[in-house]
Amino acid sequence: MGSELSSKHPDGLAFPDALMREVKARFLQVDHDHHGRERLYFDNAGGSFRLKAAAERFAQVDAIPDNTERIHATAVELQQIQARGCDDLRTILNATGGSVYASLTASGAMFDMVRAVAENVPGTNMVTTVLEHPSAFDAMSLYAQRLGRELRVAKSNPVTGGVDVDEIVRLVDKDTCLLNVIHASNISGAKLDMEAIVRRAREIKPDLYILVDAVQHAPHGLIDLQKTPVDGINLAPYKFFGCRGSGLSWVSERAAVLPHHKLAGKKPGYWDLGSASPWQFAVLTEIVDYVCWLGGHFTQATDRRALFVAGITHIELHERALLSALLDGNANATGMRKMEGVNVFLDYEDLSKRDLILGIGFDRIDCTQAVVEYARRGVTVYERVASSIYSKRMLESFGLAGTVRVSPLHCHSMADIEKFLRITREIAQNG
Repeated sequence: MGSELSSKHPDGLAFPDALMREVKARFLQVDHDHHGRERLYFDNAGGSFRLKAAAERFAQVDAIPDNTERIHATAVELQQIQARGCDDLRTILNATGGSVYASLTASGAMFDMVRAVAENVPGTNMVTTVLEHPSAFDAMSLYAQRLGRELRVAKSNPVTGGVDVDEIVRLVDKDTCLLNVIHASNISGAKLDMEAIVRRAREIKPDLYILVDAVQHAPHGLIDLQKTPVDGINLAPYKFFGCRGSGLSWVSERAAVLPHHKLAGKKPGYWDLGSASPWQFAVLTEIVDYVCWLGGHFTQATDRRALFVAGITHIELHERALLSALLDGNANATGMRKMEGVNVFLDYEDLSKRDLILGIGFDRIDCTQAVVEYARRGVTVYERVASSIYSKRMLESFGLAGTVRVSPLHCHSMADIEKFLRITREIAQNG
């Protein structure tokens, strides 16, 4: 369903007005901040809007003092919450079996997964890309150096804003112990062709271990581990309509039993350390419930994965329509491609290859000052500059000194985009 709809709507498909109002109503602080001040929050790549239901469920479940490792009724109820959350992570990923790992952050989980593979799988080299988040790139660098392995780094493509499949697979050989790739760039929004990467890398080495950072991509598009069978993948609920202080990962059965930090008495594939926080799983279920609710507007299916697929596919299509408007404008506002004094970086034409993230610059002011000017006008965006550990490596690979990252979410309307474009034009003209 997803790929067919995607190809039918190369410029996206916005939600109907009535549904758009319902979507907005399910999120906190979309049009006003926590002090009630009107604003446009276009920094969802740094931390997304929260579902009202997720925040409420967090408070409700976290208030329960009972330990899950007991036999009384409330403990059993908490165990069921956790089990359903584990099932729902598999719903998001279309995964079967394996282990679900609940951690404090997705970054911490990535270090743990890299360590388990690097320390226990033979090989002379490890492969990653220049566009990785530091949690993946630095973990790969740390263990390559510690274990005397060569770290091979795939270069970015400044036209697409991503990394070419050929560039990645040319670095993989029979002696590669681990391939670690990001699902979508958190600077350009470019989606990597995960299906081709996994297939072609495993043609070179059939038992290759592959890890994926899906933190940026998960809220914006479909993930299907039946088509991209990897060994570990992480996401962060606070960037996926949920709550901060939680990372959730799935680890394949063969990767899960590799030696890792765990209590000796636990099963070989168990990854959690200490008592789980049931709210983490409850919040994830609220996220999946919401996406399935959205999907129910577009399909008659009742299967949870089918509803989720419909929901996330239409999130992707709505966000593509917003991206198209940001770039090309509409009858009410000029798009940034045509806006004098504004530069759209890494502006790849095929919008189906991009998540809803834009990097822009201004002729008259630098990106840090631009962020200040946006804030003065009630808009929150983020400067990616080469002095930042989260940006330097990626920006330099594209030959950029800095960029203003613009990252709306599907709960923004076309009217929000038009308002942003008018403000952007004003900044471009006046500085």
